[in-house]
Amino acid sequence: MDFILLIIAFRFLQRHPQTKEAYPEWQGIFLKGLIAACCFLAIQIIFERTDGIVRWVAHFMNLAVLYATYNKKAFFPLKPYVYAFFPVVLVHIVQDLSRLIAPTFYNSWNELFNTAGIFAWIWLGAQFFINYRQRKALEAERIKAVQKEIEFKKSQQLKDALEIQVAERTTEIMAQKEELLQTITELKSTQSLLIQSEKMASLGELTAGIAHEIQNPLNFVTNFSELNKELLEELKVELDKGDLDEIKLIVGDIERNEEKIHHHGKRADAIVKGMLQHSRSSSGVKEATNINELADEYLRLSYHGLRAKDKSFNASMETNFDESAGIVNVVSQEIGRVILNLVNNAFYAVGEKKRQLGESSDSALLKDYKPTVWLSTKRTNKGIEIRVKDNGTGMPDSVKDKIFQPFFTTKPTGLGTGLGLSLSYDIVKSHGGELLVESRAEEGTEFCIRLPIDNQYYG
Repeated sequence: MDFILLIIAFRFLQRHPQTKEAYPEWQGIFLKGLIAACCFLAIQIIFERTDGIVRWVAHFMNLAVLYATYNKKAFFPLKPYVYAFFPVVLVHIVQDLSRLIAPTFYNSWNELFNTAGIFAWIWLGAQFFINYRQRKALEAERIKAVQKEIEFKKSQQLKDALEIQVAERTTEIMAQKEELLQTITELKSTQSLLIQSEKMASLGELTAGIAHEIQNPLNFVTNFSELNKELLEELKVELDKGDLDEIKLIVGDIERNEEKIHHHGKRADAIVKGMLQHSRSSSGVKEATNINELADEYLRLSYHGLRAKDKSFNASMETNFDESAGIVNVVSQEIGRVILNLVNNAFYAVGEKKRQLGESSDSALLKDYKPTVWLSTKRTNKGIEIRVKDNGTGMPDSVKDKIFQPFFTTKPTGLGTGLGLSLSYDIVKSHGGELLVESRAEEGTEFCIRLPIDNQYYG
Protein backbone atom coordinates (compact mmCIF):
# COMPACT_ATOMS: atom_id res chain seq x y z
CA MET A 1 0.00 0.00 0.00
CA ASP A 2 2.88 2.36 0.78
CA PHE A 3 4.40 1.75 -2.62
CA ILE A 4 1.06 2.37 -4.28
CA LEU A 5 1.02 5.74 -2.53
CA LEU A 6 4.56 6.41 -3.74
CA ILE A 7 3.68 5.44 -7.29
CA ILE A 8 0.66 7.77 -7.21
CA ALA A 9 2.75 10.57 -5.66
CA PHE A 10 5.65 10.34 -8.13
CA ARG A 11 3.31 9.95 -11.07
CA PHE A 12 1.35 13.02 -9.98
CA LEU A 13 4.56 15.00 -9.44
CA GLN A 14 5.76 14.08 -12.90
CA ARG A 15 2.52 15.16 -14.60
CA HIS A 16 1.65 18.20 -12.46
CA PRO A 17 1.61 21.27 -14.81
CA GLN A 18 3.17 23.67 -12.34
CA THR A 19 6.20 21.49 -11.66
CA LYS A 20 6.54 20.67 -15.35
CA GLU A 21 6.60 24.33 -16.36
CA ALA A 22 8.53 25.80 -13.41
CA TYR A 23 11.01 23.00 -12.69
CA PRO A 24 11.63 20.90 -15.80
CA GLU A 25 14.95 19.59 -14.34
CA TRP A 26 12.98 17.64 -11.73
CA GLN A 27 11.19 15.57 -14.32
CA GLY A 28 14.02 13.05 -14.44
CA ILE A 29 14.07 12.72 -10.65
CA PHE A 30 10.31 12.19 -10.53
CA LEU A 31 10.56 9.52 -13.22
CA LYS A 32 13.37 7.70 -11.36
CA GLY A 33 11.37 7.76 -8.13
CA LEU A 34 8.36 6.36 -9.98
CA ILE A 35 10.45 3.51 -11.42
CA ALA A 36 12.02 2.75 -8.03
CA ALA A 37 8.62 2.62 -6.30
CA CYS A 38 7.35 0.23 -8.98
CA CYS A 39 10.41 -2.00 -8.52
CA PHE A 40 10.04 -2.14 -4.74
CA LEU A 41 6.34 -2.97 -5.14
CA ALA A 42 7.27 -5.86 -7.43
CA ILE A 43 9.87 -7.11 -4.91
CA GLN A 44 7.32 -6.92 -2.11
CA ILE A 45 4.82 -8.93 -4.10
CA ILE A 46 7.31 -11.59 -5.28
CA PHE A 47 9.41 -12.06 -2.17
CA GLU A 48 7.26 -12.28 0.92
CA ARG A 49 10.25 -12.46 3.27
CA THR A 50 11.33 -8.98 2.26
CA ASP A 51 7.95 -7.54 3.08
CA GLY A 52 8.95 -5.89 6.37
CA ILE A 53 12.15 -4.36 5.02
CA VAL A 54 10.51 -3.13 1.86
CA ARG A 55 7.62 -1.66 3.82
CA TRP A 56 10.03 0.40 5.96
CA VAL A 57 11.87 1.47 2.82
CA ALA A 58 8.52 2.69 1.52
CA HIS A 59 7.86 4.50 4.82
CA PHE A 60 11.19 6.29 4.59
CA MET A 61 10.52 7.23 0.97
CA ASN A 62 7.09 8.59 1.92
CA LEU A 63 8.66 10.55 4.78
CA ALA A 64 11.28 11.84 2.31
CA VAL A 65 8.49 13.05 0.06
CA LEU A 66 6.81 14.74 3.03
CA TYR A 67 10.09 16.37 3.99
CA ALA A 68 10.79 17.51 0.43
CA THR A 69 7.33 19.07 0.22
CA TYR A 70 8.27 21.60 2.89
CA ASN A 71 11.89 22.13 1.85
CA LYS A 72 12.07 21.90 -1.96
CA LYS A 73 10.49 24.58 -4.15
CA ALA A 74 9.58 22.02 -6.78
CA PHE A 75 7.24 20.35 -4.27
CA PHE A 76 5.55 23.55 -2.96
CA PRO A 77 2.53 23.29 -5.32
CA LEU A 78 1.88 19.76 -3.96
CA LYS A 79 1.29 20.67 -0.32
CA PRO A 80 -2.50 20.21 -0.56
CA TYR A 81 -1.97 16.69 -1.92
CA VAL A 82 0.64 15.89 0.77
CA TYR A 83 -1.95 16.88 3.37
CA ALA A 84 -4.21 14.29 1.75
CA PHE A 85 -1.52 11.58 1.87
CA PHE A 86 -0.27 12.39 5.35
CA PRO A 87 -2.99 10.57 7.40
CA VAL A 88 -2.56 7.38 5.33
CA VAL A 89 1.22 7.49 5.67
CA LEU A 90 0.98 8.24 9.41
CA VAL A 91 -1.49 5.41 10.09
CA HIS A 92 0.71 2.90 8.22
CA ILE A 93 3.87 4.01 10.00
CA VAL A 94 2.22 3.84 13.45
CA GLN A 95 0.68 0.48 12.56
CA ASP A 96 4.03 -1.03 11.42
CA LEU A 97 5.90 0.57 14.35
CA SER A 98 3.38 -0.91 16.86
CA ARG A 99 3.66 -4.30 15.18
CA LEU A 100 7.47 -4.13 15.46
CA ILE A 101 7.79 -2.78 19.02
CA ALA A 102 4.60 -3.99 20.78
CA PRO A 103 2.98 -6.89 18.94
CA THR A 104 0.51 -7.47 21.82
CA PHE A 105 -0.63 -3.86 21.71
CA TYR A 106 -0.89 -4.10 17.91
CA ASN A 107 -2.99 -7.25 18.03
CA SER A 108 -5.38 -5.77 20.63
CA TRP A 109 -5.82 -2.57 18.66
CA ASN A 110 -5.66 -4.05 15.17
CA GLU A 111 -9.30 -3.27 14.43
CA LEU A 112 -8.74 0.34 15.47
CA PHE A 113 -5.79 0.61 13.10
CA ASN A 114 -7.86 -0.84 10.28
CA THR A 115 -10.69 1.62 11.00
CA ALA A 116 -8.20 4.50 11.12
CA GLY A 117 -6.77 3.33 7.80
CA ILE A 118 -10.24 3.29 6.27
CA PHE A 119 -10.89 6.84 7.47
CA ALA A 120 -7.44 7.90 6.25
CA TRP A 121 -8.25 6.59 2.79
CA ILE A 122 -11.65 8.30 2.91
CA TRP A 123 -9.82 11.49 3.87
CA LEU A 124 -7.42 10.89 0.97
CA GLY A 125 -10.27 10.43 -1.51
CA ALA A 126 -12.12 13.47 -0.22
CA GLN A 127 -9.03 15.64 -0.34
CA PHE A 128 -8.24 14.43 -3.85
CA PHE A 129 -11.78 15.25 -4.95
CA ILE A 130 -11.66 18.69 -3.30
CA ASN A 131 -8.21 19.40 -4.70
CA TYR A 132 -9.36 18.20 -8.10
CA ARG A 133 -12.28 20.65 -8.04
CA GLN A 134 -10.04 23.44 -6.82
CA ARG A 135 -7.44 22.64 -9.45
CA LYS A 136 -10.12 22.69 -12.14
CA ALA A 137 -11.40 26.01 -10.84
CA LEU A 138 -7.86 27.41 -10.70
CA GLU A 139 -7.15 26.07 -14.16
CA ALA A 140 -10.32 27.72 -15.44
CA GLU A 141 -9.27 30.97 -13.79
CA ARG A 142 -5.80 30.59 -15.23
CA ILE A 143 -7.25 30.00 -18.70
CA LYS A 144 -9.46 33.06 -18.29
CA ALA A 145 -6.46 35.07 -17.14
CA VAL A 146 -4.46 33.85 -20.13
CA GLN A 147 -7.34 34.65 -22.46
CA LYS A 148 -7.68 38.11 -20.93
CA GLU A 149 -3.96 38.64 -21.32
CA ILE A 150 -4.16 37.50 -24.94
CA GLU A 151 -7.14 39.77 -25.52
CA PHE A 152 -5.28 42.61 -23.81
CA LYS A 153 -2.26 42.04 -26.02
CA LYS A 154 -4.52 41.91 -29.08
CA SER A 155 -6.31 45.08 -28.02
CA GLN A 156 -2.94 46.71 -27.34
CA GLN A 157 -1.72 45.64 -30.79
CA LEU A 158 -4.98 46.91 -32.29
CA LYS A 159 -4.58 50.16 -30.37
CA ASP A 160 -1.01 50.54 -31.62
CA ALA A 161 -2.16 49.78 -35.17
CA LEU A 162 -5.00 52.29 -34.86
CA GLU A 163 -2.62 54.91 -33.49
CA ILE A 164 -0.36 54.32 -36.47
CA GLN A 165 -3.35 54.58 -38.81
CA VAL A 166 -4.54 57.75 -37.04
CA ALA A 167 -1.06 59.26 -37.34
CA GLU A 168 -0.90 58.34 -41.03
CA ARG A 169 -4.43 59.63 -41.62
CA THR A 170 -3.62 62.85 -39.75
CA THR A 171 -0.57 63.31 -41.95
CA GLU A 172 -2.72 62.71 -45.06
CA ILE A 173 -5.40 65.12 -43.82
CA MET A 174 -2.80 67.81 -43.08
CA ALA A 175 -1.35 67.32 -46.55
CA GLN A 176 -4.85 67.50 -48.05
CA LYS A 177 -5.53 70.61 -45.97
CA GLU A 178 -2.44 72.28 -47.38
CA GLU A 179 -3.50 71.29 -50.90
CA LEU A 180 -7.02 72.59 -50.29
CA LEU A 181 -5.71 75.89 -48.90
CA GLN A 182 -3.50 76.26 -51.95
CA THR A 183 -6.43 75.33 -54.21
CA ILE A 184 -8.70 77.85 -52.44
CA THR A 185 -6.07 80.56 -52.89
CA GLU A 186 -5.80 79.70 -56.57
CA LEU A 187 -9.60 79.63 -56.91
CA LYS A 188 -9.92 83.04 -55.28
CA SER A 189 -7.32 84.41 -57.66
CA THR A 190 -9.09 82.75 -60.60
CA GLN A 191 -12.44 84.06 -59.39
CA SER A 192 -11.08 87.59 -59.23
CA LEU A 193 -9.78 87.23 -62.77
CA LEU A 194 -13.13 85.84 -63.95
CA ILE A 195 -15.03 88.68 -62.29
CA GLN A 196 -12.76 91.18 -63.98
CA SER A 197 -13.18 89.23 -67.22
CA GLU A 198 -16.97 89.40 -66.84
CA LYS A 199 -16.77 93.15 -66.30
CA MET A 200 -14.54 93.57 -69.32
CA ALA A 201 -16.88 91.34 -71.36
CA SER A 202 -19.80 93.63 -70.49
CA LEU A 203 -17.60 96.57 -71.47
CA GLY A 204 -16.91 94.92 -74.81
CA GLU A 205 -20.62 94.43 -75.38
CA LEU A 206 -21.11 98.12 -74.61
CA THR A 207 -18.44 99.23 -77.03
CA ALA A 208 -20.43 98.47 -80.16
CA GLY A 209 -23.54 100.12 -78.72
CA ILE A 210 -21.57 103.16 -77.62
CA ALA A 211 -19.97 103.44 -81.05
CA HIS A 212 -23.45 103.48 -82.60
CA GLU A 213 -24.74 105.97 -80.03
CA ILE A 214 -21.78 108.31 -80.36
CA GLN A 215 -21.95 108.23 -84.14
CA ASN A 216 -25.28 110.13 -84.20
CA PRO A 217 -24.09 113.25 -82.30
CA LEU A 218 -20.82 113.21 -84.22
CA ASN A 219 -22.75 113.16 -87.49
CA PHE A 220 -24.78 116.12 -86.28
CA VAL A 221 -21.61 117.99 -85.30
CA THR A 222 -20.05 117.26 -88.67
CA ASN A 223 -23.17 118.21 -90.64
CA PHE A 224 -23.81 121.46 -88.76
CA SER A 225 -20.12 122.37 -89.00
CA GLU A 226 -20.32 121.98 -92.77
CA LEU A 227 -23.50 124.11 -92.83
CA ASN A 228 -21.78 126.80 -90.80
CA LYS A 229 -18.87 126.73 -93.19
CA GLU A 230 -21.24 127.33 -96.09
CA LEU A 231 -23.08 130.06 -94.14
CA LEU A 232 -19.78 131.79 -93.38
CA GLU A 233 -18.99 131.87 -97.11
CA GLU A 234 -22.39 133.40 -97.74
CA LEU A 235 -21.77 135.85 -94.89
CA LYS A 236 -18.58 137.08 -96.59
CA VAL A 237 -20.49 137.70 -99.80
CA GLU A 238 -23.25 139.58 -98.00
CA LEU A 239 -20.69 141.64 -96.08
CA ASP A 240 -19.22 142.77 -99.38
CA LYS A 241 -22.73 143.70 -100.57
CA GLY A 242 -23.54 145.45 -97.28
CA ASP A 243 -26.97 143.75 -96.99
CA LEU A 244 -27.49 143.96 -93.20
CA ASP A 245 -30.83 142.11 -93.14
CA GLU A 246 -29.38 139.10 -94.94
CA ILE A 247 -26.30 139.24 -92.71
CA LYS A 248 -28.48 139.08 -89.62
CA LEU A 249 -30.37 136.07 -90.97
CA ILE A 250 -27.13 134.22 -91.73
CA VAL A 251 -25.68 135.04 -88.29
CA GLY A 252 -28.87 133.74 -86.66
CA ASP A 253 -28.58 130.48 -88.60
CA ILE A 254 -24.96 130.16 -87.54
CA GLU A 255 -25.89 130.68 -83.87
CA ARG A 256 -28.61 128.04 -84.03
CA ASN A 257 -26.21 125.62 -85.69
CA GLU A 258 -23.59 126.31 -83.01
CA GLU A 259 -26.17 125.55 -80.33
CA LYS A 260 -26.92 122.23 -81.99
CA ILE A 261 -23.21 121.49 -82.34
CA HIS A 262 -22.77 122.27 -78.65
CA HIS A 263 -25.76 120.09 -77.69
CA HIS A 264 -24.59 117.06 -79.66
CA GLY A 265 -21.00 117.59 -78.51
CA LYS A 266 -22.23 117.42 -74.92
CA ARG A 267 -24.20 114.28 -75.81
CA ALA A 268 -21.04 112.63 -77.20
CA ASP A 269 -19.10 113.77 -74.15
CA ALA A 270 -21.71 112.18 -71.82
CA ILE A 271 -21.54 108.90 -73.75
CA VAL A 272 -17.74 108.81 -73.53
CA LYS A 273 -17.83 109.62 -69.81
CA GLY A 274 -20.34 106.84 -69.27
CA MET A 275 -18.09 104.38 -71.07
CA LEU A 276 -15.08 105.45 -69.00
CA GLN A 277 -17.11 105.23 -65.83
CA HIS A 278 -18.22 101.71 -66.70
CA SER A 279 -14.69 100.56 -67.50
CA ARG A 280 -13.03 101.69 -64.27
CA SER A 281 -13.39 100.02 -60.88
CA SER A 282 -16.38 101.02 -58.79
CA SER A 283 -15.77 103.56 -56.04
CA GLY A 284 -18.83 102.32 -54.16
CA VAL A 285 -20.08 105.88 -53.65
CA LYS A 286 -23.78 106.56 -54.21
CA GLU A 287 -24.77 109.47 -56.35
CA ALA A 288 -28.03 111.02 -57.48
CA THR A 289 -29.08 109.15 -60.63
CA ASN A 290 -32.08 109.47 -62.91
CA ILE A 291 -33.13 105.84 -62.91
CA ASN A 292 -35.24 106.18 -66.10
CA GLU A 293 -32.41 107.70 -68.12
CA LEU A 294 -29.98 105.07 -66.78
CA ALA A 295 -32.31 102.20 -67.74
CA ASP A 296 -33.06 103.64 -71.20
CA GLU A 297 -29.39 104.27 -71.93
CA TYR A 298 -28.29 100.74 -71.10
CA LEU A 299 -31.24 99.22 -72.99
CA ARG A 300 -30.21 101.01 -76.20
CA LEU A 301 -26.51 100.29 -75.65
CA SER A 302 -27.23 96.58 -75.21
CA TYR A 303 -29.40 96.40 -78.32
CA HIS A 304 -26.97 98.27 -80.57
CA GLY A 305 -24.08 96.19 -79.19
CA LEU A 306 -25.84 92.96 -80.15
CA ARG A 307 -26.77 94.39 -83.54
CA ALA A 308 -23.13 95.29 -84.15
CA LYS A 309 -22.06 91.69 -83.47
CA ASP A 310 -24.94 90.07 -85.37
CA LYS A 311 -26.55 92.10 -88.17
CA SER A 312 -29.35 89.54 -88.46
CA PHE A 313 -30.44 90.10 -84.85
CA ASN A 314 -33.66 92.02 -84.46
CA ALA A 315 -36.05 92.48 -81.55
CA SER A 316 -38.66 94.96 -80.39
CA MET A 317 -38.02 97.12 -77.35
CA GLU A 318 -40.89 98.46 -75.30
CA THR A 319 -40.40 100.80 -72.36
CA ASN A 320 -42.73 102.00 -69.66
CA PHE A 321 -40.96 104.43 -67.37
CA ASP A 322 -42.67 105.87 -64.31
CA GLU A 323 -41.95 109.59 -64.29
CA SER A 324 -42.34 109.62 -60.51
CA ALA A 325 -39.36 107.26 -60.18
CA GLY A 326 -37.21 110.39 -60.36
CA ILE A 327 -33.73 110.63 -58.90
CA VAL A 328 -32.41 107.77 -56.78
CA ASN A 329 -29.16 107.59 -54.81
CA VAL A 330 -27.37 104.53 -56.19
CA VAL A 331 -23.97 103.58 -57.54
CA SER A 332 -24.98 104.21 -61.13
CA GLN A 333 -22.09 102.23 -62.60
CA GLU A 334 -23.08 99.10 -60.66
CA ILE A 335 -26.85 99.37 -61.20
CA GLY A 336 -26.18 100.07 -64.88
CA ARG A 337 -24.15 96.88 -65.05
CA VAL A 338 -27.07 94.95 -63.51
CA ILE A 339 -29.56 96.40 -66.04
CA LEU A 340 -27.16 95.71 -68.89
CA ASN A 341 -26.72 92.08 -67.81
CA LEU A 342 -30.46 91.45 -67.49
CA VAL A 343 -31.23 93.13 -70.83
CA ASN A 344 -28.43 91.16 -72.54
CA ASN A 345 -29.90 87.93 -71.18
CA ALA A 346 -33.38 88.95 -72.35
CA PHE A 347 -32.15 89.69 -75.88
CA TYR A 348 -30.24 86.38 -75.89
CA ALA A 349 -33.40 84.50 -74.80
CA VAL A 350 -35.62 85.97 -77.53
CA GLY A 351 -32.89 85.43 -80.14
CA GLU A 352 -32.45 81.82 -79.01
CA LYS A 353 -36.19 81.17 -79.19
CA LYS A 354 -36.36 82.61 -82.71
CA ARG A 355 -33.46 80.37 -83.73
CA GLN A 356 -35.18 77.30 -82.25
CA LEU A 357 -38.44 78.13 -84.06
CA GLY A 358 -36.48 78.56 -87.28
CA GLU A 359 -35.02 75.08 -86.88
CA SER A 360 -38.45 73.56 -86.22
CA SER A 361 -40.81 72.46 -88.99
CA ASP A 362 -43.62 74.77 -87.84
CA SER A 363 -43.17 77.92 -89.94
CA ALA A 364 -46.46 79.38 -88.68
CA LEU A 365 -45.07 79.72 -85.15
CA LEU A 366 -41.96 81.47 -86.48
CA LYS A 367 -44.11 83.84 -88.53
CA ASP A 368 -46.32 84.71 -85.56
CA TYR A 369 -43.45 85.07 -83.10
CA LYS A 370 -42.32 88.63 -82.40
CA PRO A 371 -39.22 88.78 -80.15
CA THR A 372 -39.80 91.52 -77.60
CA VAL A 373 -38.04 92.87 -74.52
CA TRP A 374 -39.93 95.07 -72.06
CA LEU A 375 -38.18 97.45 -69.66
CA SER A 376 -40.18 99.35 -67.04
CA THR A 377 -39.69 101.34 -63.84
CA LYS A 378 -42.16 101.99 -61.07
CA ARG A 379 -42.18 103.79 -57.74
CA THR A 380 -43.83 101.84 -54.92
CA ASN A 381 -44.37 102.47 -51.22
CA LYS A 382 -41.18 100.52 -50.48
CA GLY A 383 -38.93 101.96 -53.19
CA ILE A 384 -38.19 101.61 -56.90
CA GLU A 385 -38.87 98.60 -59.10
CA ILE A 386 -37.03 97.97 -62.37
CA ARG A 387 -38.50 95.12 -64.43
CA VAL A 388 -36.90 93.40 -67.44
CA LYS A 389 -39.25 91.02 -69.24
CA ASP A 390 -38.93 88.93 -72.40
CA ASN A 391 -40.99 86.40 -74.36
CA GLY A 392 -37.99 84.15 -74.98
CA THR A 393 -37.18 80.56 -74.08
CA GLY A 394 -37.94 80.84 -70.37
CA MET A 395 -36.53 78.55 -67.68
CA PRO A 396 -37.73 75.37 -65.94
CA ASP A 397 -37.81 75.35 -62.12
CA SER A 398 -34.68 73.18 -61.93
CA VAL A 399 -32.70 75.90 -63.71
CA LYS A 400 -34.42 78.82 -62.01
CA ASP A 401 -33.20 77.63 -58.60
CA LYS A 402 -29.55 77.77 -59.72
CA ILE A 403 -29.25 80.92 -61.86
CA PHE A 404 -27.81 83.06 -59.05
CA GLN A 405 -25.09 80.53 -58.24
CA PRO A 406 -21.58 81.54 -59.36
CA PHE A 407 -20.39 79.94 -62.62
CA PHE A 408 -23.80 78.46 -63.44
CA THR A 409 -24.88 79.17 -67.01
CA THR A 410 -27.23 77.67 -69.59
CA LYS A 411 -25.36 79.28 -72.46
CA PRO A 412 -23.02 77.21 -74.65
CA THR A 413 -19.33 77.14 -73.82
CA GLY A 414 -17.64 80.40 -74.71
CA LEU A 415 -20.82 82.50 -74.58
CA GLY A 416 -21.02 83.00 -70.81
CA THR A 417 -18.94 82.70 -67.64
CA GLY A 418 -21.90 82.13 -65.33
CA LEU A 419 -20.97 85.16 -63.22
CA GLY A 420 -23.31 87.80 -64.65
CA LEU A 421 -26.41 87.02 -62.59
CA SER A 422 -24.34 86.14 -59.53
CA LEU A 423 -22.62 89.53 -59.63
CA SER A 424 -25.93 91.27 -60.33
CA TYR A 425 -27.50 89.56 -57.33
CA ASP A 426 -24.61 90.65 -55.07
CA ILE A 427 -24.78 94.25 -56.36
CA VAL A 428 -28.53 94.53 -55.70
CA LYS A 429 -28.11 92.97 -52.25
CA SER A 430 -25.30 95.39 -51.40
CA HIS A 431 -27.73 98.23 -52.19
CA GLY A 432 -30.16 96.79 -49.64
CA GLY A 433 -32.51 95.55 -52.37
CA GLU A 434 -33.50 92.23 -53.85
CA LEU A 435 -33.39 90.58 -57.26
CA LEU A 436 -36.35 88.33 -58.08
CA VAL A 437 -37.18 86.15 -61.06
CA GLU A 438 -40.34 84.64 -62.52
CA SER A 439 -40.11 82.32 -65.48
CA ARG A 440 -41.96 79.63 -67.39
CA ALA A 441 -40.36 77.34 -69.91
CA GLU A 442 -41.10 78.32 -73.53
CA GLU A 443 -43.08 81.39 -72.37
CA GLY A 444 -40.55 83.92 -71.10
CA THR A 445 -38.79 85.40 -68.08
CA GLU A 446 -39.20 88.49 -65.94
CA PHE A 447 -36.56 89.88 -63.58
CA CYS A 448 -37.48 92.44 -60.93
CA ILE A 449 -34.95 94.73 -59.25
CA ARG A 450 -36.29 96.24 -56.04
CA LEU A 451 -34.30 99.10 -54.53
CA PRO A 452 -35.21 100.97 -51.35
CA ILE A 453 -35.17 104.74 -51.83
CA ASP A 454 -33.15 105.30 -48.65
CA ASN A 455 -30.82 102.35 -49.24
CA GLN A 456 -27.31 102.20 -47.92
CA TYR A 457 -24.57 100.78 -50.11
CA TYR A 458 -21.99 98.41 -48.64
CA GLY A 459 -20.06 97.48 -51.74
